[in-house]
Formats: sequence, C-alpha cells, structure tokens
Amino acid sequence: MVFHRILLGIDALVALVFAWFFLEGLGDGTVSSFNGLLWFGTLATLAVVLGGGIALGRRGRIAAANALLLVLALPAVGFVLFFMLLLVGSGGRWQ
Repeated sequence: MVFHRILLGIDALVALVFAWFFLEGLGDGTVSSFNGLLWFGTLATLAVVLGGGIALGRRGRIAAANALLLVLALPAVGFVLFFMLLLVGSGGRWQ
C-alpha cells in the first residue's frame, strides 16, 4: 500500500508539471489550435492513468493499480535520475 501511494505521488507530480506547462502555454499562446489535439491527448492520458490507478486501488486491485501507475512513474523517475546524473557527473563545468 505504501508503494501504491508513492507511485500515486510521483504520477500526481508529473500531472502537475504537465498542467503547469499547459496553463503557461495557454497564457503565452504556444498552446493553440495547431497543437491542441496533442495537448488534449497528453492530458487525457494522464487523467486516465491517475484516475485508473485511484479507482483500481479503491477496489482492492493494488497489483493492477501499481502496474498502471508504473507506466507513468518509471519514465518520470528515469528522467529525474538522468538529469541528476548530468548535474552531478558534470562537475559544474557547462562549457
């Protein structure tokens, strides 16, 4: 159950980051009718993963909920670890 909550937290953070960029894009005009369908698909996928993970967890299907939440959490954790490796491994030299 703790692992499920950790995965939910990671996925919620990812959804918040995407929502932030979406709202910023609406503000500065970079989200438009040209790429609106891509944004809709991305935000809908995030909603399905989060909603499905919560719904499956409430029904007691923790293994299925964790599998669904891992679809988003694994790439997100890998992304963060990669950039941490870049920051730590570069030794502060950005030339």
